[in-house]
Amino acid sequence: MYCPECGVKHKKSVSLCPECGVPLISGAPPESILEPSGFEEILATFNAGEIAIIKSLLDGEGIVYYFKGEFFNYVEPLAQPARLMVLKDDAEKAREILRGT
Repeated sequence: MYCPECGVKHKKSVSLCPECGVPLISGAPPESILEPSGFEEILATFNAGEIAIIKSLLDGEGIVYYFKGEFFNYVEPLAQPARLMVLKDDAEKAREILRGT
């Protein structure tokens, strides 16, 4: 089962995406859902505190981002890290900001 919004794979026993709240579909989602164009992965983490700090830093700089799978750990802890996805145009700036922490 996959979420048609974020593309995260879930167990068959789950009917709604815990992140998006939409009904899941069977089969693989379209490739465009799995990786929105224009974004690239900067880092992956399981640490909720680290995610909060990163959000604060990137929000302060006006960088467009999202954490792919951020809430998945509530369903299946430590199964999949949250992945920081940043617009490709802002990727190097985001890396520089995060290196300074």
